[in-house]
Amino acid sequence: MQEKQNYVCPICEANCGLELTVEDGDVTAIRGNAHDKVSLGHICPKGASLMALRDDPDRLTTPMVRKDGKLVAATWDEAFAAIEDRLGAVIAEHGRESLAMYIGNATIGTTAYMAGFPMLFATLGTPHLYTAGTLDHVPKLLTCEEMYGNSFTNPVPDIDRMDYLLIIGGNPIVSNGSLWLATGFRKRHQAMQARGGRLVVIDPRRTETAKVADQHLFIRPGTDSWFLLGLLHVMFRDGLADVSAVSDHLSGLEEVRAIADSVSLEQVSGQTGIAGEDIAAIARALCATPRAGVYGRVGATTQEHGTLTSWLIEVVNIVAGNLDQPGGMMFPKAPAFAANTRGKPNSPGPQAPPPFKTRVRGMPAVCGELPVSCLAEEIETPGDGQLRGLITICGNPALSSPNSDRLDKALESLDFLLCFDIYVNETTRHADVILPGAHAFQKPFYGIFSLNYGVRNVIRYSRALSEPGADAVSDWEILLQVSAIASGQGRLDAAGLKAMEDTVIRGVLTEAAADEYGIADGLDVDKAMAMLGNKPGIERFLDAGLRTGPFGDGFGANPDGVTLDKVIAEPDGLDLGPLVPRVHEVLRTQSGKVELAPRRFVDQLQVMMNADDTEDGTADGAVDAGDGLVLIGRRQARSINSWGHNLEPLAKGKFRCTLQVHPDDADRLSIVDGGMVRVNGAGRSIETQAEISDEVMPGVVSLPHGWGHNKDGARMAVAAKSPGVNVNILMDENRLEALTGNAILNAVPVTVSALA
Repeated sequence: MQEKQNYVCPICEANCGLELTVEDGDVTAIRGNAHDKVSLGHICPKGASLMALRDDPDRLTTPMVRKDGKLVAATWDEAFAAIEDRLGAVIAEHGRESLAMYIGNATIGTTAYMAGFPMLFATLGTPHLYTAGTLDHVPKLLTCEEMYGNSFTNPVPDIDRMDYLLIIGGNPIVSNGSLWLATGFRKRHQAMQARGGRLVVIDPRRTETAKVADQHLFIRPGTDSWFLLGLLHVMFRDGLADVSAVSDHLSGLEEVRAIADSVSLEQVSGQTGIAGEDIAAIARALCATPRAGVYGRVGATTQEHGTLTSWLIEVVNIVAGNLDQPGGMMFPKAPAFAANTRGKPNSPGPQAPPPFKTRVRGMPAVCGELPVSCLAEEIETPGDGQLRGLITICGNPALSSPNSDRLDKALESLDFLLCFDIYVNETTRHADVILPGAHAFQKPFYGIFSLNYGVRNVIRYSRALSEPGADAVSDWEILLQVSAIASGQGRLDAAGLKAMEDTVIRGVLTEAAADEYGIADGLDVDKAMAMLGNKPGIERFLDAGLRTGPFGDGFGANPDGVTLDKVIAEPDGLDLGPLVPRVHEVLRTQSGKVELAPRRFVDQLQVMMNADDTEDGTADGAVDAGDGLVLIGRRQARSINSWGHNLEPLAKGKFRCTLQVHPDDADRLSIVDGGMVRVNGAGRSIETQAEISDEVMPGVVSLPHGWGHNKDGARMAVAAKSPGVNVNILMDENRLEALTGNAILNAVPVTVSALA
């Protein structure tokens, strides 16, 4: 019997809606769901490869435990026993501060992991939380925390009503809107163009998005902050600034005006390589177009001035009058678990305690996250607090961190390494225990992370399509069991796990009942627990969050409100309407205002301006084809970080781990298309294939992230056939973004030479 079923792809934060063809319980075909209210029928190669992932012989389906130095298949009981024994030994000998956790980007694709990792981290009792966010978007999180009071209070382009969009260092044609759930971006962009709208892209590479834009301008890598200062200069100079929409909620305007007045267009043009008239035209368009905005992504955050760039993007949007306006930059309202939907609107959040700092370098946690660039030294360096045990969830830091070979070696010295993963990869090959999650078709999905960035208020949920098998353990049960072991309770039976789950859900309901401004104020927790019924797995937890969230039914207080059952009944998505202005309710700063000029941002901007203010008006170390080169990354549709290279449908085709080099630089360095080159940086070198391309500007070379699958002990046969090289070998783990400790992965100085 053949039937169609809708499903939400969990692979990346785009969460495309899929239509699955199911025959006798088995998925036989995948296509985009044309009726999905978020992705509009879009599907990317990764979502189309879910069947290949299901059938990959290298995908782990049972736990792996190290015995006599080798990773061997084990039962779940054996795996949990090994965790209890070996994790307990580390705690007994070295204490809980010797433990750390690393959260990878792919965690967002497993609802149980996304919901449960804070529980597991709390039971470990350690302050050491390292994340892939410090290789990516922590500058954006800090910006939102400083300006709006919460790291997830992040305005996104309201593209479905927008008429002018400026993108800096983002590529949503490929990503479909990272930190911006604008899945189906191509269709959304085409609709914007059809109503006369314009897309402008600022990027050192002519990306896939730049190719469809109305205008693309090359910019010297690392100078985005200067470009944004130029926009502000024109806005204030020409009397274009308009903050009337948020003036009652704004602090720091005059300080920003003084900074903008202190620069000139000539100076900005010298720094960025963008003509002054182009900068002025963009500034005028942002102010003159009623529905406009600026969006920046990974190219903006993973540079030396990533936080300054993220901050100045917000400032430009505010000064141009585009914040909290339909068709401008708007604040999504997540339907569950969002701090800016709880408590008194526009009220100060709690004062955070001083952040924990790493032992060796003294780097502080930012938004609770420690720089993964510091992880190797914390493992290597003897003394009190030396890390001896590590848990990784859906991440591959041995490949993705700066100077990754150093961390790869450090992992070998750990007393205990537990990995939640479905492959024996560059990181998990060092593990003592690997716990594989269920395949996507065997587990439910709800976008806990992505819905903080939705371009529209739509809720979607996918139930598991099939049971994982009699001997399998659900992702949610795995998290509960490991958390119980970490807390010292030991392994729990079914009744014990149920009691632990009840405690977690009661915590959600108790917090909601105490919120006098929420829909569930005064909720009878016992009665609500009974109303949740006996939903399987994580569904009771999700239902509790949705029913006490801003759209929820409050367990009867708002009968027309949202429940998980109502979401399940709408397989194309439960549409709650477009984004609405809500700056008056989301602010959680101590002042109750949008902080336009946070002191440490202003101070760091002055440091940047003083360092870059050379006599000739060009950036210190600026790109010049007669001097050195700088390296930038690039995103590819057929991979996401190090994931996907082991699937034949994604790996096939031309070799993609190439170094893009501009023709002028290729001529100067005697590099031929397809020839091998050596790239040197941070005292290390890699060798790869050159691709001569005018998609990069002169003086810039580009190599994708996530390759280098050539480590002994990894078990990824397809990836090993075409391993590529790991660009992170060239990244300096000691060179971090000043305000966050985020890794600097773009505008990295390198030299390139042709090989015979």
